[in-house]
Amino acid sequence: QVQLVESGGGLVQAGGSLRLSCAASGSIFSGSAMAWYRQGPGKQRELVAAVASGGTTNYADSVKGRFTISRDNAKNLVYLEMNSLKPEDTAVYYCNANRFGIRYWGQGTQVTVSS
Repeated sequence: QVQLVESGGGLVQAGGSLRLSCAASGSIFSGSAMAWYRQGPGKQRELVAAVASGGTTNYADSVKGRFTISRDNAKNLVYLEMNSLKPEDTAVYYCNANRFGIRYWGQGTQVTVSS
């Protein structure tokens, strides 16, 4: 069964840090591009960061220099290290896998940044 399970969200003060993790079932992790999306209150879901199966990364302009995406292929894990958090980073963060054009989503984890 295909599964993506996020963890690590929570409440943090502005300027703080959080690390999100996403555990993926092995059947989809291998060969998949992995990404983090977020959806803030009243906003559309947007791409935050992505990492290809080969390790190439890309980031939304709003998080460049503050967030780092990485993957552990041995453990089927993908991480999002978030530093210098801002209130506008408040959102539900979703893990996404794109395997040969088929997309899979996790259930999301809430990140709330207080000012």
